[in-house]
Amino acid sequence: MASKFISIAAAAGLLAATAAQAHDLCDPLAEPTLDEVRAATAKYRDVNVALAEGYVRDPMNVCDTAEMMGKPAALGGMGIHFVRMDRLGITAPPNPRVDGTGTYTDFRAPAVLIYEPQADGSLELVAVENLVFASAWKAAGNDAPPSFQGVAYDRMADDPATAIDEAHMFEPHYDRHVWIWRENPNGVYAQFNPNVTCEHHVGGGHEQHAHR
Repeated sequence: MASKFISIAAAAGLLAATAAQAHDLCDPLAEPTLDEVRAATAKYRDVNVALAEGYVRDPMNVCDTAEMMGKPAALGGMGIHFVRMDRLGITAPPNPRVDGTGTYTDFRAPAVLIYEPQADGSLELVAVENLVFASAWKAAGNDAPPSFQGVAYDRMADDPATAIDEAHMFEPHYDRHVWIWRENPNGVYAQFNPNVTCEHHVGGGHEQHAHR
Protein backbone atom coordinates (compact mmCIF):
# COMPACT_ATOMS: atom_id res chain seq x y z
CA MET A 1 0.00 0.00 0.00
CA ALA A 2 2.70 2.44 1.02
CA SER A 3 4.36 3.13 -2.32
CA LYS A 4 1.67 5.48 -3.47
CA PHE A 5 2.73 7.96 -0.79
CA ILE A 6 6.29 8.41 -2.03
CA SER A 7 5.66 11.13 -4.57
CA ILE A 8 3.26 12.76 -2.14
CA ALA A 9 5.94 12.80 0.55
CA ALA A 10 8.31 14.50 -1.86
CA ALA A 11 5.95 17.46 -2.07
CA ALA A 12 7.38 19.23 0.94
CA GLY A 13 4.80 21.96 0.87
CA LEU A 14 2.14 19.54 2.01
CA LEU A 15 4.01 18.75 5.20
CA ALA A 16 3.20 22.16 6.65
CA ALA A 17 -0.30 20.89 7.35
CA THR A 18 0.96 18.84 10.30
CA ALA A 19 0.74 21.81 12.63
CA ALA A 20 -3.04 21.78 12.40
CA GLN A 21 -3.59 18.08 12.97
CA ALA A 22 -4.23 18.31 16.71
CA HIS A 23 -7.37 20.34 16.03
CA ASP A 24 -8.82 17.86 13.56
CA LEU A 25 -8.64 14.44 15.19
CA CYS A 26 -11.37 12.39 16.83
CA ASP A 27 -11.14 10.99 20.34
CA PRO A 28 -8.72 8.04 19.97
CA LEU A 29 -9.87 6.40 23.21
CA ALA A 30 -13.33 5.45 21.98
CA GLU A 31 -12.82 2.79 19.30
CA PRO A 32 -15.66 3.00 16.78
CA THR A 33 -17.71 0.13 15.45
CA LEU A 34 -17.76 -0.69 11.74
CA ASP A 35 -21.19 0.93 11.50
CA GLU A 36 -19.84 4.09 13.10
CA VAL A 37 -16.90 4.16 10.70
CA ARG A 38 -19.28 3.73 7.79
CA ALA A 39 -21.49 6.57 9.02
CA ALA A 40 -18.53 8.88 9.64
CA THR A 41 -16.97 8.28 6.23
CA ALA A 42 -20.14 8.27 4.13
CA LYS A 43 -19.48 11.86 3.06
CA TYR A 44 -16.29 10.73 1.30
CA ARG A 45 -18.31 8.75 -1.22
CA ASP A 46 -18.15 12.11 -2.98
CA VAL A 47 -14.44 12.42 -3.74
CA ASN A 48 -14.79 16.19 -3.96
CA VAL A 49 -15.58 16.26 -0.25
CA ALA A 50 -12.37 14.33 0.43
CA LEU A 51 -10.35 16.78 -1.66
CA ALA A 52 -11.93 19.75 0.11
CA GLU A 53 -10.95 18.26 3.48
CA GLY A 54 -7.28 17.91 2.56
CA TYR A 55 -7.00 14.42 1.11
CA VAL A 56 -4.46 14.32 -1.74
CA ARG A 57 -4.72 11.90 -4.65
CA ASP A 58 -1.66 9.75 -5.29
CA PRO A 59 0.29 11.92 -7.78
CA MET A 60 1.52 8.77 -9.53
CA ASN A 61 -2.15 7.88 -10.04
CA VAL A 62 -1.52 4.21 -9.33
CA CYS A 63 -4.43 1.81 -9.00
CA ASP A 64 -2.93 -0.96 -6.86
CA THR A 65 -3.62 -4.65 -7.39
CA ALA A 66 -2.30 -7.78 -5.70
CA GLU A 67 -0.61 -8.89 -8.92
CA MET A 68 1.48 -5.74 -9.30
CA MET A 69 2.74 -6.27 -5.76
CA GLY A 70 3.92 -9.78 -6.53
CA LYS A 71 0.93 -11.57 -5.02
CA PRO A 72 -1.63 -13.90 -6.66
CA ALA A 73 -3.92 -12.00 -9.01
CA ALA A 74 -6.89 -13.87 -7.55
CA LEU A 75 -6.55 -11.85 -4.35
CA GLY A 76 -7.97 -8.92 -6.29
CA GLY A 77 -7.45 -5.20 -6.34
CA MET A 78 -7.03 -2.36 -3.90
CA GLY A 79 -7.61 0.91 -5.75
CA ILE A 80 -6.40 4.50 -5.88
CA HIS A 81 -5.30 6.09 -2.61
CA PHE A 82 -6.17 9.55 -1.32
CA VAL A 83 -4.04 10.58 1.67
CA ARG A 84 -4.15 13.03 4.56
CA MET A 85 -0.46 13.79 5.03
CA ASP A 86 -0.90 15.33 8.48
CA ARG A 87 -2.32 12.07 9.81
CA LEU A 88 0.64 10.05 8.53
CA GLY A 89 3.29 12.37 9.96
CA ILE A 90 5.65 11.94 7.00
CA THR A 91 8.99 13.54 7.92
CA ALA A 92 10.92 13.28 4.64
CA PRO A 93 10.98 11.88 1.10
CA PRO A 94 12.85 8.56 0.57
CA ASN A 95 16.35 8.70 2.09
CA PRO A 96 16.56 5.87 1.24
CA ARG A 97 13.10 5.08 2.64
CA VAL A 98 10.12 7.18 3.64
CA ASP A 99 9.83 7.63 7.40
CA GLY A 100 7.39 9.39 9.67
CA THR A 101 6.09 10.02 13.15
CA GLY A 102 2.52 8.95 12.53
CA THR A 103 0.70 6.93 15.19
CA TYR A 104 -2.81 7.96 14.17
CA THR A 105 -5.40 5.17 14.25
CA ASP A 106 -8.92 6.68 14.27
CA PHE A 107 -10.96 5.16 11.45
CA ARG A 108 -13.78 7.68 11.85
CA ALA A 109 -11.49 10.17 10.12
CA PRO A 110 -8.99 7.82 8.40
CA ALA A 111 -5.58 8.79 7.10
CA VAL A 112 -6.28 7.11 3.77
CA LEU A 113 -9.33 6.70 1.53
CA ILE A 114 -9.32 4.11 -1.27
CA TYR A 115 -11.36 4.49 -4.45
CA GLU A 116 -12.14 2.21 -7.39
CA PRO A 117 -12.16 3.78 -10.89
CA GLN A 118 -15.49 3.42 -12.69
CA ALA A 119 -16.23 2.99 -16.40
CA ASP A 120 -17.64 6.53 -16.61
CA GLY A 121 -14.47 8.04 -15.14
CA SER A 122 -15.87 8.56 -11.66
CA LEU A 123 -14.44 7.13 -8.44
CA GLU A 124 -16.27 4.92 -5.94
CA LEU A 125 -15.18 4.72 -2.32
CA VAL A 126 -14.41 1.10 -1.39
CA ALA A 127 -12.24 1.15 1.74
CA VAL A 128 -10.50 3.19 4.41
CA GLU A 129 -7.04 2.70 5.84
CA ASN A 130 -4.66 3.83 8.56
CA LEU A 131 -0.86 3.54 8.54
CA VAL A 132 1.46 3.76 11.56
CA PHE A 133 5.26 3.82 11.46
CA ALA A 134 6.70 1.02 13.59
CA SER A 135 9.47 3.10 15.15
CA ALA A 136 7.08 5.90 16.09
CA TRP A 137 4.59 3.41 17.52
CA LYS A 138 7.28 1.85 19.70
CA ALA A 139 8.63 5.25 20.76
CA ALA A 140 5.13 6.10 21.96
CA GLY A 141 5.42 3.23 24.45
CA ASN A 142 3.64 0.49 22.54
CA ASP A 143 5.04 -3.05 22.43
CA ALA A 144 2.18 -4.75 20.58
CA PRO A 145 1.09 -3.67 17.08
CA PRO A 146 -1.89 -1.33 16.79
CA SER A 147 -5.20 -3.09 16.35
CA PHE A 148 -8.77 -2.37 15.34
CA GLN A 149 -11.70 -4.39 16.66
CA GLY A 150 -9.24 -6.92 18.04
CA VAL A 151 -7.45 -7.42 14.70
CA ALA A 152 -3.78 -6.45 14.67
CA TYR A 153 -2.54 -4.25 11.84
CA ASP A 154 -0.41 -5.92 9.16
CA ARG A 155 3.33 -5.30 9.62
CA MET A 156 5.07 -4.27 6.42
CA ALA A 157 8.87 -4.56 6.32
CA ASP A 158 11.25 -5.28 3.48
CA ASP A 159 12.88 -8.70 3.20
CA PRO A 160 16.29 -8.22 1.51
CA ALA A 161 16.26 -11.88 0.45
CA THR A 162 13.40 -11.34 -2.00
CA ALA A 163 13.12 -9.45 -5.29
CA ILE A 164 10.00 -7.65 -4.05
CA ASP A 165 10.26 -4.63 -1.78
CA GLU A 166 7.57 -5.65 0.68
CA ALA A 167 7.62 -2.24 2.40
CA HIS A 168 7.43 -0.34 -0.91
CA MET A 169 10.23 2.14 -0.15
CA PHE A 170 8.89 2.81 3.36
CA GLU A 171 10.48 2.16 6.73
CA PRO A 172 8.80 -0.69 8.63
CA HIS A 173 5.20 0.19 9.37
CA TYR A 174 1.81 -1.18 10.26
CA ASP A 175 -1.30 -0.71 8.16
CA ARG A 176 -4.89 -1.82 8.25
CA HIS A 177 -7.46 -1.77 5.47
CA VAL A 178 -11.15 -1.79 6.33
CA TRP A 179 -13.50 -2.69 3.47
CA ILE A 180 -16.66 -1.04 4.71
CA TRP A 181 -17.79 0.24 1.31
CA ARG A 182 -17.29 -2.89 -0.80
CA GLU A 183 -18.06 -6.45 0.29
CA ASN A 184 -14.85 -8.47 0.44
CA PRO A 185 -14.89 -12.30 0.36
CA ASN A 186 -11.31 -12.20 1.65
CA GLY A 187 -12.56 -10.51 4.81
CA VAL A 188 -13.27 -6.96 5.88
CA TYR A 189 -9.66 -6.51 7.07
CA ALA A 190 -7.87 -8.12 4.10
CA GLN A 191 -5.31 -6.17 2.07
CA PHE A 192 -6.93 -6.88 -1.30
CA ASN A 193 -10.46 -7.41 -2.55
CA PRO A 194 -11.44 -9.63 -5.52
CA ASN A 195 -14.56 -7.48 -5.89
CA VAL A 196 -12.39 -4.46 -6.71
CA THR A 197 -10.95 -3.94 -10.18
CA CYS A 198 -8.58 -1.49 -11.84
CA GLU A 199 -9.80 -2.36 -15.34
CA HIS A 200 -11.32 1.09 -15.84
CA HIS A 201 -8.22 2.95 -14.64
CA VAL A 202 -6.65 5.17 -17.29
CA GLY A 203 -3.62 7.44 -17.35
CA GLY A 204 -2.09 5.99 -14.23
CA GLY A 205 1.39 4.94 -13.30
CA HIS A 206 2.56 1.47 -12.46
CA GLU A 207 3.73 0.09 -9.16
CA GLN A 208 7.40 1.01 -9.54
CA HIS A 209 8.41 0.37 -5.96
CA ALA A 210 7.27 -3.20 -5.49
CA HIS A 211 10.44 -4.40 -7.21
CA ARG A 212 13.96 -3.33 -6.39
